[in-house]
Amino acid sequence: MSVTAPPGPRTPLERLRWAAVDGWTITRRDLVHWTRQPGLIVVGLLFPVMMVLMFGYLFGGGMMVPGVPGAGGDGYREFLMPGMFAMTMLFGVETTMLAVTTDAARGVTDRFRSMPIAPSAVVVGRSVADMLNSALGLAVMLLCGLAVGWRAGGGVGPTLLAVGLLLLLRFALLWVGVWLGLVFQSTGAVTAVQILVWPLGFLSNAFVAPGTMPGWLGAIAEWNPLSATASATRELFQNPGWGGETWIAENALPMAVVWPLLIIAVFFPLSVRRYRRLGR
Repeated sequence: MSVTAPPGPRTPLERLRWAAVDGWTITRRDLVHWTRQPGLIVVGLLFPVMMVLMFGYLFGGGMMVPGVPGAGGDGYREFLMPGMFAMTMLFGVETTMLAVTTDAARGVTDRFRSMPIAPSAVVVGRSVADMLNSALGLAVMLLCGLAVGWRAGGGVGPTLLAVGLLLLLRFALLWVGVWLGLVFQSTGAVTAVQILVWPLGFLSNAFVAPGTMPGWLGAIAEWNPLSATASATRELFQNPGWGGETWIAENALPMAVVWPLLIIAVFFPLSVRRYRRLGR
């Protein structure tokens, strides 16, 4: 007696539906892990809040930002919050990398690759789960900002656009985390990435104006993709900014779109290529 395997999807529409269903299955797996390990999620959500309290109140009174009226104190917190929103998106890199490396170390990734599922399902499911996590984290940060006196004065449209730019940055950095996780496949490498994330985040305009830095260092900070998103969201939220006169500072809004798209264009195909080559 012979058994004939059911034919796979043939048309583009069938393949798309197949990929979407399998991707959502992987996403649900990650959501179930959240419910079983809520402590990790809570710590991840509270860490940026602790950063806001530390910089906003512990250091904020002594922070003076050129062009920001009322800094430090309340004026600095108005300047700080958009930068912290962007920093929260950056912190997600290590979260994504840890999830990918953990699956690889436990053999979960190999089992997924041996199953009759869409080749893109694992990567798509991982990205959807991380974006849901990031949206939750951003919502918590927005509430935290309101609690410390931050306000979005640009209206509903600009506010939604600012939130969209922040999530676009997170989506771009997500692929950096996926690629790093697939390349190193070791939970120990996450520590090295965590160490590198901090200089990348601080070397921006998230906390201080690049104009207060030495010239060469300020130029690097201005061209940091994080700085473009932070400056663009300050503009959209109508929060005080440092008012740089360089080209990159004056074009922060378009660059907040260009930088993430460039990152996606580089790391998305690298991630897909690396996943397909696992085990070779």
